[in-house]
Amino acid sequence: MQTKQTVNEGLKRAYLITIPAADLTAKIDAEIKKVAPQVRMPGFRPGKVPANLVKKMHGEALHGQVVNDTIRESVDKLLRDEALRPAMQPEIGLNDDYEQGKDAQITVSLEVLPAIEAPSLDGLKLEKLVVPVTDAQIDEALGNIASQNKSYKDAPKTKKAAEGDQLIIDFVGKLDGVEFDGGKAEDAALVLGSGTFIPGFEDQLVGVKTGAEKTITVTFPADYQAAHLAGKDATFDITVKAVKVETETTLDEDFAKSLGLDSMDKLREIMKAQLEQQTAGLTRTQMKRALLDQLAAGHSFEVPGTMVEAEFAQIWAQLQQEAARDEDPAAALKQIEDEKDEYRAIAERRVRLGLLLSEIGQANGVEVTQQEMSMLIQQAAMQYRNEDRERFVQYIQSEPMAAAQLRAPLYEDKVVDFLFDKADVTEREVTVEELQAAIEAEDGAEAAPAAKKAPAKKAEAAEEAPAADEKPAKKAAPKKKAEAPAEDAEAKPAAKKAPAKKAAPAADEKPAAKKAPAKKAAAKK
Repeated sequence: MQTKQTVNEGLKRAYLITIPAADLTAKIDAEIKKVAPQVRMPGFRPGKVPANLVKKMHGEALHGQVVNDTIRESVDKLLRDEALRPAMQPEIGLNDDYEQGKDAQITVSLEVLPAIEAPSLDGLKLEKLVVPVTDAQIDEALGNIASQNKSYKDAPKTKKAAEGDQLIIDFVGKLDGVEFDGGKAEDAALVLGSGTFIPGFEDQLVGVKTGAEKTITVTFPADYQAAHLAGKDATFDITVKAVKVETETTLDEDFAKSLGLDSMDKLREIMKAQLEQQTAGLTRTQMKRALLDQLAAGHSFEVPGTMVEAEFAQIWAQLQQEAARDEDPAAALKQIEDEKDEYRAIAERRVRLGLLLSEIGQANGVEVTQQEMSMLIQQAAMQYRNEDRERFVQYIQSEPMAAAQLRAPLYEDKVVDFLFDKADVTEREVTVEELQAAIEAEDGAEAAPAAKKAPAKKAEAAEEAPAADEKPAKKAAPKKKAEAPAEDAEAKPAAKKAPAKKAAPAADEKPAAKKAPAKKAAAKK
């Protein structure tokens, strides 16, 4: 094996590896000897098939295997011998005119990670904006819980059902007079005006009384999830078994016990902790932004273009998806096109910060433990169907870059927490509005350095939080099969199809490495 460097410019490297034909022939002959004892051929005893016949039968396949193995081994040796740290998967090629019996020439092109000196952490100062939880906030949150846990009592039988009342009904759905599967229910609870059932269903029940029997006609939406019902007219024979009215919910000990708690004091304690957790997330976002701004201001070095392009591609794909959902998609797409260079600058900043955080973590012994990694893999595997989970786990375990991609967000969090511990942190009490304003101000300063006015979705799409120590994997994870919804599409034919929810990005996290695809929500309201 002979190696010649052909490019050494900045972070770009290229090499030409020559594998002599004699070496490849020797390896092929060795493989033939290895497999010969297992070859079976009529007229020969097991293990006695001549090598020339084995070569004739399996030589082409063995040749391809040997060439592939040799290429992989040669590239691995090159990376070790030259102490190369690839930023992305190297581009590897075999000369077009290669054929068996000739020398193999392998081209290897890659970008390497820059050499970064771990920065001094002395003098790192951060301000922590803290939002105290007040009794009034706890009372408001408890009021919201009470409104979500409404109770109802039987109304007088003479009462006509109005919007907000609850009906207990039996119903049977029919198409052209014939019952259809999934269109029947008994003792179904329906709050009029809730929009739970398809348009027109609830409206026709306003004014009914307990014991009433009524047949209504409705039209299923054209985009209804059960294809055989979509756009069809159907009748429903309905029996009203009860009309119920909402009862006032009192925030007392009985209410707390109805939620499975011992007392109102315990409920208030839990609610306070939840509110503190919500604002703690915003506080962490603000501190992290301030930390990254300090690191970015003090460090400038060349970053691999391939990593920047991969990061930009991820940002751009998200921006395009959001633009497509905008009220005016054409205008939204034009806006992001006009600011394309700014997003590319954001991608470069994120990659640079990711490499810097990686260097800090490695220099200070920050690591993701095997136990933590196992938990990450299991959590990610839960997004796949049962039959695909083991295959996903095997894929992650066999692909180092895919594993690195999965590890990246947790590693970054651990490095950030390490830096929080090292920093001189001062606290200041603020309101939620002041904290959110501080975050938005940092968003605007980073996300649109050249723009007079940042677009509404820019901060969301290009939020600052690079993957700390990982490169985006070039090889994609195995695709999931389409998932069945949690409920059968026909289980509630009267139920309205819910619009797909927009996935909300985490408040302070946007790792450069792509996340595994999220599970689809069941199409029910």
